[in-house]
Amino acid sequence: MKKFRADLHVHTVLSPCADLEMSPDKIVKQALKRGIDILAITDHNSTKQCEIVKKHAEGTGLLVVNGCEINSQEEVHAICLFEDDYTRNKFQHFLDHYLPTIPNRPEYHGHQVVVDRNNQITEYYPNYLGNPLMIDLETIEKFTHQINGLFIPAHIDRPINSLYSQFGYLATDLKVDGMQLSKYADETSIRNQYDIHSDISLITASDAHYLEDVGSSATSFYLFEPTFNEIRWALNQKNGRFVKIEP
Repeated sequence: MKKFRADLHVHTVLSPCADLEMSPDKIVKQALKRGIDILAITDHNSTKQCEIVKKHAEGTGLLVVNGCEINSQEEVHAICLFEDDYTRNKFQHFLDHYLPTIPNRPEYHGHQVVVDRNNQITEYYPNYLGNPLMIDLETIEKFTHQINGLFIPAHIDRPINSLYSQFGYLATDLKVDGMQLSKYADETSIRNQYDIHSDISLITASDAHYLEDVGSSATSFYLFEPTFNEIRWALNQKNGRFVKIEP
């Protein structure tokens, strides 16, 4: 069993609220500099920049996981992670179907661009990615698990856009693979505040929108090897794998 440092909540230039310095190559370099072993790309309501980040990480030893940060109809944010490009693309079709067709206003929200390996813009994403999807959280969770993904409510300690700020509780029929804390939150305090049982894994992550924040908060994953299935086992405390928030 080995310890792998994971930052499972990182945005790129595609997210309207992220800095334009958040290019795929710079994100990979910063993650490696910070000693990150596993990195999830989680742009708002889109997976379209994952592929290029993965290409930049090839041969570096850094595992890049496909993902996104969804905003549900109830305005709850959650991290959805996917094992391969096939399931990532299926989820992208799901996102495209439920994202409202409200044009982005770059002067107000920020630019939404997809870039290639040379940081050349290949697409200006037309509809504002920060909008809530036209689908409820439970349906998003069920579809994520239907295609063998992982579902992690994001920054649950925050007073807005979190599971507890919007619902006030964790519904018994909502299947979570873990829950994410903001990087300055205290695990014990949050568990006590919301009565979160020890069989639900809590992680922390950077939620990086700026380059200097990549890898600034990470969770230790205790695995035999860095694979998606082992990450699943660790989050769900199976087969001896586990996660731990530690310095």
